[in-house]
Amino acid sequence: MKKIPSSEITPEHIYRSRRSFLKSLGFIGAGAAVLAACQGQLPEDTSSAAPAGGSTQADQLTSYEDVVSYNNYYEFTTNKTGVARLAENFQTDPWKVEVGGLVNNPGTYDLDRIRSEFQPEERIYRMRCVEGWSMVIPWLGFPISKLLEQVEPTSDAKYVRFETLYDPEQMPGVSNSYFPWPYVEGLRLDEAMNDLAILSTGLYGKELLPQSGAPIRLVVPWKYGFKSIKSIVRIDLVSEMPVSLWMAAGPSEYGFYANVNPKVDHPRWSQATERRIGESGRIPTEMFNGYEEEVAALYEGMDLAVNF
Repeated sequence: MKKIPSSEITPEHIYRSRRSFLKSLGFIGAGAAVLAACQGQLPEDTSSAAPAGGSTQADQLTSYEDVVSYNNYYEFTTNKTGVARLAENFQTDPWKVEVGGLVNNPGTYDLDRIRSEFQPEERIYRMRCVEGWSMVIPWLGFPISKLLEQVEPTSDAKYVRFETLYDPEQMPGVSNSYFPWPYVEGLRLDEAMNDLAILSTGLYGKELLPQSGAPIRLVVPWKYGFKSIKSIVRIDLVSEMPVSLWMAAGPSEYGFYANVNPKVDHPRWSQATERRIGESGRIPTEMFNGYEEEVAALYEGMDLAVNF
C-alpha cells in the first residue's frame, strides 16, 4: 500500500469538527465516503469523542500521528516506534481472506468484495494494551456478525479462529523463533457475534496503513489489544478453542479471553491504571474497558479472576 503523505492526512481537529457536523445532520456512521464528501474547514470542535459503550471517563481522540507511529506488530519488530518504517512497503493489494471451516457457505473475499458487501462505517473505540497504554481511535469497520451470517456457521461451530499472513520476505520479525508463527487468535462464537466486535479496514477516515494492520484487522474493544489480530488472511469456524500465538508463547501470562479486568494484575505489572497515548498522567482502567453494559452478559457465571 502506498504511504499517505502527511499533507494528505486530515488534521485531527478538522476530522473531529467534520464528524461533529455530520453527526448533527444524522450522517455519522456513513463511513469514509461521507467523510470524503464533506469539504471545507468547519469550526473546530473541542468536545470529547463519544466511544460506543458507557464510560465514566472523558475520551479525546488519540491523534492520527500517534495512532500510526506507535504500534504493536511483532511480525515486523517488537519496537513500537520502528514498525511504521519496516512496514512501509508491505504489499496489501491484491488481498484475499479465506473464510471456511464449520460453515455452510465458505468463501473467498477480496478487498472489493469486502468494501461493497459490508460497507465499513465509523466506530470510535477505546483500545487498551495489556502493557498499560491506551488510545481512542475512530475506526472504519463492520460487525463480524455480518460476515458470519453470510457464511452460516453450522451447529458444531463454537469458536472463530483468525490467522495473519506469514511472509518472511516482507515481515522481518517472523525470524524471531520465540513466537509460533503464523499469528493466530480466536473468539468464542457469541463474542464474535456481539455488535461491538468488528473487522476494520481503516481509521480516521483513511484506509489502514500497514503498521496498523492493513488491509483488514480485528478490533474487539473490551479485550486487551493482543486480541486485535492484524492483516488477516484466514477465518475459520471451529469446534475447539483455538490456541492463540500468545497462549502458546506465554501461557502463564496470556489466556484465551483477554477481557480487560483491572482487578487482575499481569504477572509483571498492575492493570489498575493506564496511560493514554498523547496525554499526561494515568487514569483508572475500567472493567471491560468501559463496555461492561454491552458485554458482561457474555461471561455470566464465569470466574473473571480466571477468565480475565
